[in-house]
Amino acid sequence: MRTKVQDVQDEMRAEYQFDYSKATRGRYYRRLLKEGANVVVLEPDVAKAFGSSAEVNEVLRSLIKVARAAARETATPAPTVRKRRIAAAK
Repeated sequence: MRTKVQDVQDEMRAEYQFDYSKATRGRYYRRLLKEGANVVVLEPDVAKAFGSSAEVNEVLRSLIKVARAAARETATPAPTVRKRRIAAAK
């Protein structure tokens, strides 16, 4: 016995519907700036070298590791400071 195919409704539930006529463009723009959204625009020649933002992040993390390691290798040790004891005057 075959079952009847129910008509599929292409409407969203009332709680999911949004009135776009009341929407405000750029409503959260200032908050994103204040919170420090990190958006970097790459030059076209640099962007061609990478396929995705994940690749850019991977290369930048590697560069940071190399730079930190190089800084540790070339850093001069800080001179040690000897503390003098001051005799309390009686």
